Amino acid sequence: MPIERWSENVVVVHLSDDPQFTDDLEALDVHTQTPGMCVVLDFAAVHYVNSSNLAKMLRLRKHAVLGNGRLILCNIASQVWGTFLVTGLDKVFDLSENVPTSLATIQMGQ
Repeated sequence: MPIERWSENVVVVHLSDDPQFTDDLEALDVHTQTPGMCVVLDFAAVHYVNSSNLAKMLRLRKHAVLGNGRLILCNIASQVWGTFLVTGLDKVFDLSENVPTSLATIQMGQ
């Protein structure tokens, strides 16, 4: 899981597909629990999410929001997008088309 630090309070995380995806989500707790941290999750290499992954992402979002930060998901493949639509999580998460758009969204919101 390559992590790019864009600024003091912005990181971009390029997630891997399973089984590494599950481990990547576990390792992100540190970033989402830092007050004011904005995290962009790049799903370009992710082709499948399961219910456990969704629960972990919801926990990450909760930590980010409670710490006045932000969690943005981008580059979501159609298979994964279908899961977000069916579960209604497309209305819960901040979603973006790609990493540059996500970074611009963060910049405009600060």
